[in-house]
Amino acid sequence: MSKDIVKDPCTLPRNSNQRNRSSNRPHRANKDRFSVFQQQPHHTYDLSMAMNPPIHSLAMHATAFSYHDASKPTMGNEANTASSLVANTMATPLPYFIYDYSSQSGSYHPQNICENNPAEQSSRWSSGAHDQSQFITIAFENPVVAKSILFGKFHRGHVCNLKEFKIFGGLDPDNMTELLHHGLRNDTQPETFSLKYSHKNLVFPIQYIKIVPLATFGPNFNYSIWYIEVHGIADTYIMRRVFSEYENFQQNETTRLCLKYFRQRNMMDVFHVLKNRTGIQLEHPLLTELHDTLIHGDFDTSEKLLHQAYEHDIFLPYANEAQYTAIWKKISPVNEDGDAPCARGGHQMCIDIDDRKIYLLGGWNGKRDLADFWCYNISEQRWRLLSSDTREKGGPTPRSCHKICFDPVSRSIFVLGRYVESLAISDTALESDFYRYYVDFDQWTKISHNTAQEGGPELIFDHQMCVDSKEETLYIFGGRIVCPDPNVHSYSGLYAYHIGTNTWKLIRNEEALSSGMSSPASSASSTAGPILKSRVGHSMLFDHISRDLYIFAGQRVKDYLADLYRYSVDTDTLYEVTQDYSKDTGPDAGFTQRATMDVDQREFHVLSGYMRNQGCDVVKNAFWIYNLDNNRWKKIYQNENKDPEYWQRMDQVEPRPRFAHQMVYDPKTRTQYLFGGNPGDHSETSKRLDDFWELSLVKPDPKSILRRCRYLLRMQKLREMSRSARLQQSTTAYGDDDVSQATLNALQYLRTHVAPLVNHEREDETLEFRQMCAQLCLPDIVMQDSDYTDYVGTSLATAHKDVLYGERTRLFENLLEYIPEDMKEPTGQLVNAVKLV
Repeated sequence: MSKDIVKDPCTLPRNSNQRNRSSNRPHRANKDRFSVFQQQPHHTYDLSMAMNPPIHSLAMHATAFSYHDASKPTMGNEANTASSLVANTMATPLPYFIYDYSSQSGSYHPQNICENNPAEQSSRWSSGAHDQSQFITIAFENPVVAKSILFGKFHRGHVCNLKEFKIFGGLDPDNMTELLHHGLRNDTQPETFSLKYSHKNLVFPIQYIKIVPLATFGPNFNYSIWYIEVHGIADTYIMRRVFSEYENFQQNETTRLCLKYFRQRNMMDVFHVLKNRTGIQLEHPLLTELHDTLIHGDFDTSEKLLHQAYEHDIFLPYANEAQYTAIWKKISPVNEDGDAPCARGGHQMCIDIDDRKIYLLGGWNGKRDLADFWCYNISEQRWRLLSSDTREKGGPTPRSCHKICFDPVSRSIFVLGRYVESLAISDTALESDFYRYYVDFDQWTKISHNTAQEGGPELIFDHQMCVDSKEETLYIFGGRIVCPDPNVHSYSGLYAYHIGTNTWKLIRNEEALSSGMSSPASSASSTAGPILKSRVGHSMLFDHISRDLYIFAGQRVKDYLADLYRYSVDTDTLYEVTQDYSKDTGPDAGFTQRATMDVDQREFHVLSGYMRNQGCDVVKNAFWIYNLDNNRWKKIYQNENKDPEYWQRMDQVEPRPRFAHQMVYDPKTRTQYLFGGNPGDHSETSKRLDDFWELSLVKPDPKSILRRCRYLLRMQKLREMSRSARLQQSTTAYGDDDVSQATLNALQYLRTHVAPLVNHEREDETLEFRQMCAQLCLPDIVMQDSDYTDYVGTSLATAHKDVLYGERTRLFENLLEYIPEDMKEPTGQLVNAVKLV
């Protein structure tokens, strides 16, 4: 049975082993296939272009331009656009059939995914191999809008389930765009995922969906899919609108690519004919004006136009989306005696932002716990030893894996928890002592001998603690409870300690829920909604503006976690933000990472520690930022080099990978401070680190972008002045010591206009500036013939004109890097549409 006449969904060709895709794909000449869409041509158009279509211009000028695109809403017809119709129409199951697949294992045929039989072991597609080339492609009788996809599962967890996968879609099976990158939970519950079907009000139809497995829950097991259900829209009227707007977008985008090509080649007569005939604008009028003034060498007006763009915040989107650059700086401060904290891991640090001081307490030096207490003055860049042994001042005993927290209102530091070696448990009282240090009086107070007897946590380690200064409350979550039996893994819940009344409250206790117990303080809120699993080595941050706790990552028994929860302290409500952010392009699952928060920027900053990577534990040196507003992770820095000689050479450049380190953040200067840790050296297990680092995160702001644009303009003008000076110098008779007026003018322009704009922290600008200085100052420098090698047989004037046009066009395109997509010319190139085969 040929696919082009298939009517029964999920029916395969009789020869199911046939792998000739050309014979299996739907027949494009079939009239009935597209008749409902008025036989619109089936373009093999790249859907990636639809991801950045020109939708609207920024309102900079009084007269905003449009692309005369019928797909864009105008006054009175917003409700009739394809986007609004699709959004307001209920999605229904879409019949499909198996179009193609990479391989199969035994009787686990792709057709099995069309039937939902969760109790049947054989009711699944299973690949014949475990590699990145496996896939299964389904097709629809006619183009549709696919809004979501449902994965059914076996009636129990299975090692072949897809831990990670990607989904692609398109009108052509050989030209598809990524619609989803995610993973399944290894449980029995079906999961539904939203598919990308529009971008900036443009809905794109698809006829093929390709599922690409990337990982299973069991290493080296073949991939299995049990059941697939796609929901979306196939309504004839709506699909007509979708195709009409999509075709209109294709035509307009093609015209704009042609306009871009003609202008790049200086074919302005053809450019204006096409532009006037179609009425389609290539870009925002401001950019057209910028191009015209730049091409004609009016650099002063070009600068004014760029300043207008700056004043209207046109550079702001680029600045917001720009990637941070991590700049490490090793600092080596000491105290008055020339001393500094010794090497250690499992220590604790906190920061007094207003007084600009960092406090460091305790840790493990590889042989014993420490009880020394240090203060680092950021402004003076100097350490101060507050106490070599805090017991001498009524403070805590030597300890590691504890937690300290600074309260800016009471100006005090709270200390809770410690790790106890399993061999020492029998000789140690397992009491959870609780201390407070008043920084202004250099005074320690023991708040409690045992918090467990007062309604607080038992003796714990590797927990987290945050302060809500407004409500005088400490929040403590997780940590492993120290038990006489080291094989017992018991974890602590979420507690609140009220500073003013010295009272504890158990807010949530997942351990009690999992064992069938409950407590009066936690049973009401903890039995509904998500369950917050207790863990160790996690991170917890408090947003004092939204008044939310954020809890993520960590370890529970042998499981490494990559979940993220938000807990509202005012409403006692827990939200699961994500179950596994590693599947959403976030960090790998891990623990002992260190995290800070910039509340104003609404960002987490995470420096990795122990990570789970392909079934083994590794220490990674990676820095990530998570943005709360767009739920997006970005990796800012990573260096996984494990060569000891390399890190010896880089000792003053960047910190080596580590865990059990500490990091604090100064939001006023946007600087992280990192100290110590365990390098994970298997040849020297007792080795600890004593290095101290500053980390600055730098990214361009609108003002620095304007500076860069002005620099590019002025450097181009200087380059042209230099070329003219060299031409004059080579064609005019001068004495050995004579310098042409053009050269003097260029030198003056370099000194007064270019030099003040050079950013000497950028190697490219510094090098370019030095090269221009050399060209102007060295008398034996002559015009480089390479500028005109492509113009053999052409007059010098014509060649010079063409070289200028090419250079200025490239400069214009470089400036477009900082302009929003919906204002500028399309990013594609017309010549890329030409294929040799």
